[in-house]
Amino acid sequence: MDGPISLETIGLKAEGILAEGRELAKVHKNAVVKVVNTKEGLKAVKQLAAEGIKTNVTVTFSPLQALLAAKCGAAYISPFVGRLDAFGHFGMDLVRQIKTIHANYGFKTEIIVAAVRHPSHVLEAALAGAEICTMSFDVLEQLYQHPLTDIGIEIFLNDWKKVPKQ
Repeated sequence: MDGPISLETIGLKAEGILAEGRELAKVHKNAVVKVVNTKEGLKAVKQLAAEGIKTNVTVTFSPLQALLAAKCGAAYISPFVGRLDAFGHFGMDLVRQIKTIHANYGFKTEIIVAAVRHPSHVLEAALAGAEICTMSFDVLEQLYQHPLTDIGIEIFLNDWKKVPKQ
């Protein structure tokens, strides 16, 4: 694999997360250790980052959680936009707030927009400047499709049939 490979910890205490994270980091040179966004998780992130182990702080639902993760040295932050939408919030507002915070302080933490539910999330993530977007294959397929493209191809092919062939 030529790129980041996310491997998730399941511990809830810093000591356990650290032990798991160190073992997961040995799996592959591109391993990124996923850690939950809690006080204990961020303690582990700070130590893992100090050891040169990349982390992805996951299940993020507020800009302040993202701020703390960046300050602890997280390589990636994963705001769950679809889950926020399901609770009556605007998940993409969180992505824009995180992007502003990162710009204000020069944080290098990359944003992984997670829990993407539809193509509009992907568009808004791109417009907000998020570096990465995770999605189901169904959503990915929808990115390629537009009914006007299909109509345009049909018109082109019908017009081509009318061109005299020699």
